[in-house]
Amino acid sequence: MKKSLALSIFLIALLIQNQSPFLEIEASGSRNGGFITTRGVHFMLNGSPYYANGFNAYWLMLLASDPSQRPKVSAAFQQASSHGLSVARTWAFSDGGTIPLQYSPGSYNEQMFKGLDFVVAEARRFGIKLVLSLVNNYENLGGKKQYVNWARNQGQYVTSDDDFFRNPVAKGFYKNHVKTVLNRYNTITGVMYKNDPTIMAWELMNEPRCTSDTSGRTIQGWITEMAAHVKSIDQNHLLEAGLEGFYGKTDPRNPGFNVGTDFIANNLVRGIDFATLHSYPDQWLTSYDDQSQLNFLSNWLRTHIHDAQYVLKKPLLLTEFGKSAKDPNFSPYQRDRLFNMVYNNIYMSAKHGGAAAGGLFWQLLADGMESFGDGYDIVLSQGTSTANLIGQQGHKLYQIRKIFARMRNVQRWKRARAARRAQWLAWKRGLKPIGN
Repeated sequence: MKKSLALSIFLIALLIQNQSPFLEIEASGSRNGGFITTRGVHFMLNGSPYYANGFNAYWLMLLASDPSQRPKVSAAFQQASSHGLSVARTWAFSDGGTIPLQYSPGSYNEQMFKGLDFVVAEARRFGIKLVLSLVNNYENLGGKKQYVNWARNQGQYVTSDDDFFRNPVAKGFYKNHVKTVLNRYNTITGVMYKNDPTIMAWELMNEPRCTSDTSGRTIQGWITEMAAHVKSIDQNHLLEAGLEGFYGKTDPRNPGFNVGTDFIANNLVRGIDFATLHSYPDQWLTSYDDQSQLNFLSNWLRTHIHDAQYVLKKPLLLTEFGKSAKDPNFSPYQRDRLFNMVYNNIYMSAKHGGAAAGGLFWQLLADGMESFGDGYDIVLSQGTSTANLIGQQGHKLYQIRKIFARMRNVQRWKRARAARRAQWLAWKRGLKPIGN
């Protein structure tokens, strides 16, 4: 084991010395491959460990619902693919409001759903896997507040947005949405979502929080119930809870947050296939200077990578991180330092067979989308230093994938050679000398 690990590290070092741009693009079919699964602390694709350099683009379905805006979706995927980005996280929800996917419980906007169909189809065309989130913790695009209001309109006595996690009617509305999305027949590809390997995973909720019950029991019960519901419909795809990574109520490692979640307990739930992590030190530690925020980030990443590997024994995906250009004294150099720290932690873990499987920055925009800018946005076509770092990380993780695939092929060849030799020896032992 040590010998093979040393060999893999040596090969990786040789490959990484060549810092050429990420130009080697696999054929779309082979790159997208089959369903991503897990084996221990690794994601697996086509029998080899899979590492994901990715991005967030919550807006994909919204823009794709307008055919005139679809070129922006295609451009984002094309630019992402050319920079070695292989996973996109986006919303499969928009509840109520002026641009709904779901007008009201069980009533859907077909034009918006066709937009999501297009997103899945384009991701497939460009060899990009999708993580689809099913509801928001926040009011943006409806979220749990909208579900609670729908329940209230049905005569339910609800007093808090957190009743989303407790009220049986609100939970029933959510379960129906899950069922509807998973069973959606894609009008472009002809494949039901639950049967489409373009989708890497479902996310129960974007950043679930239940501040009315900081003991963690409410969130734990909801995740347990909803994970079982998703798996009863779809056993092809992976599932994650959407957590930010906060530990339990009294854990000193939290950055001053007490939101009713527990990174360990929540991710140990049966049906949750991998752990997720978010990190925004510029939001969480606003009174800290840049270096102190980076120090926190380093410890935050290493702690969660360790716990994913040795406690959860599941893969870990950093599904949101970034640095806002709206911060005082922001500079691209500061953002690059943060990206470098994130990417180096992921790469070092991946290189040594650890649990960290990739990072998805917030957020990717295409040209002409200035109105969607939130300070964290990155337009790859602008060729910034951060875009170059993103491309380099994609190249490095791709090389690790290639090395593991080569090692697997060598092992297959050795097994086949041993089998042929065994067959030859058996045949030889079966021969009898002539004349006896």
